[in-house]
Amino acid sequence: MTVFLARRLPRSLLTLAFIVTLVFVGTRLTGDPTMWLLPDDAPPQARASMRAALAVDKPIPEQYWRYLQGLARGDFGNSFYERRPVTQVFAERLGPTLRLSGLALVLSILIGVPVGIMTALHRNSVLDRTLMSLSFTAYAIPNFVLGIMLILIFSLVLRWLPSGGYGDWRHYLMPVFTLGASHAALIARLTRSSMLEVLNEDYVRTARAKGLPGRVTVWKHALRNAFLPVLTIVGLSLATLISGSVVTETVFAWPGVGRLVLTSVVHRDFPTLQFVVLVIACAVVVANVLVDISYSLLDPRIRIGS
Repeated sequence: MTVFLARRLPRSLLTLAFIVTLVFVGTRLTGDPTMWLLPDDAPPQARASMRAALAVDKPIPEQYWRYLQGLARGDFGNSFYERRPVTQVFAERLGPTLRLSGLALVLSILIGVPVGIMTALHRNSVLDRTLMSLSFTAYAIPNFVLGIMLILIFSLVLRWLPSGGYGDWRHYLMPVFTLGASHAALIARLTRSSMLEVLNEDYVRTARAKGLPGRVTVWKHALRNAFLPVLTIVGLSLATLISGSVVTETVFAWPGVGRLVLTSVVHRDFPTLQFVVLVIACAVVVANVLVDISYSLLDPRIRIGS
């Protein structure tokens, strides 16, 4: 374990450094933030004064060096748009996004894994072709298209659910389904392919030859090894769901991190965007490490650090 972490830590830090640098430089190339913070008829002196106050009047290398110094002190800066620490702005938006992403992940697992197992056990049947066709469709439909379709049907036509906002359980139904549908389809397809590969292994045929019940053979012997590739997707899904919730939260006016990213881009709120991207990148890196460790726990043949 120590050897594994010693190998992964430098690579993870280099990855984070590259992402931080790319986002920092990319945001500075998008334009002048005072164009959004001041009226169009603001005098040049006011714009120059605000640029100095926001510390964006210096060359990009000097701005980057000051940003790194702030990171070393744990200072992530203040939001240009809301004029308060970005950590406070992010913390207010994190709860709704975690609830939305967590429920979407649970839904994708509850749908994807059973569908993948059923289609593998009934390969080339009508059930297999039907469920896989639905999975391909769900995976291919963009989130914003699916979300708008759900709003048209269940909000405007049937008037069963609110079209957006954040409130009781009814506000969760359409966003959770919209965000989790493509992940459920991906998990179903990967579970099916993994199960088909494992079901042809010798130890599964031996278990069947011993007369073990089909349920025991599938759940105890086949699924444990077939779940390894699926674990990778599940482990990374929560981090990718958070980063991929921008469109869904925008469609349903959900007050989460995804919508915060969009408003930060629109208003050129550099510190907020940099902090959100840094947190998401850290979440992806940590998820990768946890998935690798889980591999060794599920399959004794895999050794961390070997």
